[in-house]
Amino acid sequence: MKRAVAIGLIVAGGLSMAGCDALRSFMARDLEDEDFIVGQLYADERVDEVPVIGQPVDPGSRRQADGCDNALGLKCNDDDNALLYETVNSWLGVPYKYGGTDRQGIDCSAFVGTVYREVYGINLHRTANDMLRDVQLIGREQLREGDLLFFTNSKGKVSHVGIYLKEGLFAHSSTSNGVSVSSVAGGYWLKHFYKGGRVKKG
Repeated sequence: MKRAVAIGLIVAGGLSMAGCDALRSFMARDLEDEDFIVGQLYADERVDEVPVIGQPVDPGSRRQADGCDNALGLKCNDDDNALLYETVNSWLGVPYKYGGTDRQGIDCSAFVGTVYREVYGINLHRTANDMLRDVQLIGREQLREGDLLFFTNSKGKVSHVGIYLKEGLFAHSSTSNGVSVSSVAGGYWLKHFYKGGRVKKG
């Protein structure tokens, strides 16, 4: 009798262990699926547009007194951050890649984060939605150079971010054009504009 009970416990224990392994495997798959689903809620949508500026401008062919003219042909003054415009220009034309972080392909939040590190020495959160924690929200009429712009997708989730330059233009990595400069008043962008964001210092 004792032997039968012992065998039963061993078998049950084996089944229990197998059940635990199966449960862990199921949960792992479920979590991966959940992460994918959540990621899609906040993913960039494909937006077909003709950007204001979509390809790099050769600084050598536009040598002017200030760096802004060198980079993008925008008229600048002494208060403008020439490094911002030069850095944006160096990324123009890099293709969009969801999850990408380098010049082989980069998504919107990685582009904004990279520019912010290079120009301002500030580290931002990785995703557009999380970058909301780095800023004080402002209205479109309050935007100034270096502010962030947040846009929602058709699901109403904040999914896209760019950097405001001047004259209603912002730099971003778009799904259709890669790193480019667009007008905030342009069709899709005006319709899906959520808020501006001024990055908190310190």
